[in-house]
Amino acid sequence: MYAIIENGNKQYKVSEGDVVRVEKLDAQVGDTVEFKALMVSADDGVKAGAEAAGAKVTAKVEAQDKYKKIIVFKYKAKKNERKKQGHRQPFTAVKIEKITL
Repeated sequence: MYAIIENGNKQYKVSEGDVVRVEKLDAQVGDTVEFKALMVSADDGVKAGAEAAGAKVTAKVEAQDKYKKIIVFKYKAKKNERKKQGHRQPFTAVKIEKITL
C-alpha cells in the first residue's frame, strides 16, 4: 500500500515505515503531523480524486535539519564580475506511520 502526498507544492510517494524529507514544517521533533493524500493504492485498487478525498497519511517528525551546502557561483566573462554564494535548504524528516482511507 502506498500513497501520493503533497507538501510545499511538491508530491511524494510514501509507504508505511518510510522516512521522507519534506519541506520544512512548523513542528517539533516527536510531534505527529497529517498530510492529505492525493492518491492511494491499496489491495482493492487505486483511488484518486474524489474517491481519495477522505484519505489521510499520519507521520511522526523525526528530525529538523538542513541539506548539504550547495555553492552558487555567478560570473560574467571578461568583466571581472564574480559572486559566490552558499545555500543550505532546511527540511523536516518524517516517518510515515499510517495510511488511512
